[in-house]
Amino acid sequence: MAINRPKGTQDHLPDGSPKLSLDTRASAFAFVRETARRVLERAGAQFTDTPLFEEAELVQRGVGGSTDIVRKEMFTVYYFGDHGGFILRPEGTAGLVRSYLQNGLKQLPAPLKLWTHGPMFRAENVQKGRLRQFHQVDYEVLGSADALVDAEAIALMTEVVQALGVRKVKVKLGSIGDPEDREAYNAYLRELFTPHLEALSDDSKDRLGRNPMRILDSKSAQDQALIAELGVRPMLDFLGEGARTHFVQVRRHLDAWGVNYEVDPSIVRGLDYYRRTAWELHHEGVGAKSALGGGGRYDGLAQELGSKEPVPGIGWAFGIERLLLALEAEGVPLPASPGPLLYVAAMDEANVGYAATLARSVRALARAEFAYRAMKPAAAFRDAERRGARFVALIGSQEVEQDSLSLKDLQTGQQVQVPTRDLQGFLGGYLGANPLTPDAPSQPTQENL
Repeated sequence: MAINRPKGTQDHLPDGSPKLSLDTRASAFAFVRETARRVLERAGAQFTDTPLFEEAELVQRGVGGSTDIVRKEMFTVYYFGDHGGFILRPEGTAGLVRSYLQNGLKQLPAPLKLWTHGPMFRAENVQKGRLRQFHQVDYEVLGSADALVDAEAIALMTEVVQALGVRKVKVKLGSIGDPEDREAYNAYLRELFTPHLEALSDDSKDRLGRNPMRILDSKSAQDQALIAELGVRPMLDFLGEGARTHFVQVRRHLDAWGVNYEVDPSIVRGLDYYRRTAWELHHEGVGAKSALGGGGRYDGLAQELGSKEPVPGIGWAFGIERLLLALEAEGVPLPASPGPLLYVAAMDEANVGYAATLARSVRALARAEFAYRAMKPAAAFRDAERRGARFVALIGSQEVEQDSLSLKDLQTGQQVQVPTRDLQGFLGGYLGANPLTPDAPSQPTQENL
């Protein structure tokens, strides 16, 4: 019996594959990553990377023991001896903050902007756009509590998505206040929900003692019905002066930049280290669970992970698979992987090696391929067209003797005679006059595809 990939995972396939869809196109993932790189690095973000697995304790502290991620969705890898185990990372922030602390990145100019991408792992029910191995783009800023940093983070998230061609997105913005504000809000929630304890789901009964704000995030229909029935007041009603002023400043910057958003009082982050700004990015085209991603300020996380001093931080992440659903819903065309600029085929076995040498000589300039066996002209042209080549050169004894090539442009049908010594110059001049990969926000660069 054939072995198939694990449930909740996908193969990312080359263009032209028979079972290709938008969310399995390797070039689509590359397009998202490259677009994010361009937007974020132009804003000063530096790429970083962390292991796919971390100490279990890091994730339990960094994500929170009361969350569904830790309690129900983690992939744990147990090690020999009495080691507590490793966790396949369910998100990127905890690992990035751990790296910041462990590697002394505080010595770099602040605020330090970092970005990364890669696979994350959660053992959840598989749905369209929600997999057990999924992929994220993650942006974090460490070392500043300024409201301007918050506003820029939100703006950059929207700029990445817009650069990809997605237009129908909505930012839902909120604030979860300072620790004392959250303490007051949790006290209010305990008082409100305690008389209705039996009406809560089992998970929310547990959360009532641990962290009542998590009840508002509940996926249970009975919990959400009770929340609506009780008319729960929003966190925004409990903001102290500092958090309220910060929220006003964030909004003022976003308004000045023309970033569209709506204030959503229902947005909460239930973990103790979160502070103030929180937001989500939604797109109605991806289904009932319309969130593409979200972010928030987490000034208490570094201390949760062992730092003696607080390290202000804010960040966001979006799921690439979810974003591709939004691209599909809007009918955004994505560029395919570019074919070779040059395809070289020998018409006799004696010149196959010579054809290979010519193709290899071009690769410092652009992608070039060659036929591994002698081919008749008709077969060579068909093979070049299948590969998406722009120019074809056929090599026979006459071309070798004359040290000259006849290049055919498969798009225009024109042919041009080029001395072999001028091949790179001709193709370089062509690229200069007809750039295949312009530096525009909606296009990936050839070097990264």
